[in-house]
Amino acid sequence: MILLDTDVIIEVLDKNSDKGQVFLLKIIESEEEYCTSSVNMHELLYGIEKYSKDSRLVLQIPALEYSKKDSELSAFLELNAERKGKAVPRMDAIVASIAINNGCSLYTLDKHFEVFIDNDLKLFK
Repeated sequence: MILLDTDVIIEVLDKNSDKGQVFLLKIIESEEEYCTSSVNMHELLYGIEKYSKDSRLVLQIPALEYSKKDSELSAFLELNAERKGKAVPRMDAIVASIAINNGCSLYTLDKHFEVFIDNDLKLFK
């Protein structure tokens, strides 16, 4: 399963984005199921409410919930990255933990996530 990060979904939904069309085709050609996380859903809905008001399409994307197990892993991931001198945004540690614990490959444009590869995060390429 592919977990779509907020930046990828934004590009796919942008009708004027050539990158978004490439990303969508790549997802379709993979023939894998896709989802996002409840954390990414928050970011998307915030942006939609702020700028466009129509969330129907985004709400069709399956979303994995943030669990207690994810909170334990995300705290470890964030602290481990910080100790390596590679501090990352807390939301990135949370999304990475959801992907790892659910066996998903993360599709993202954000380079912050590379710090989590040593902790079993798989990136969709």
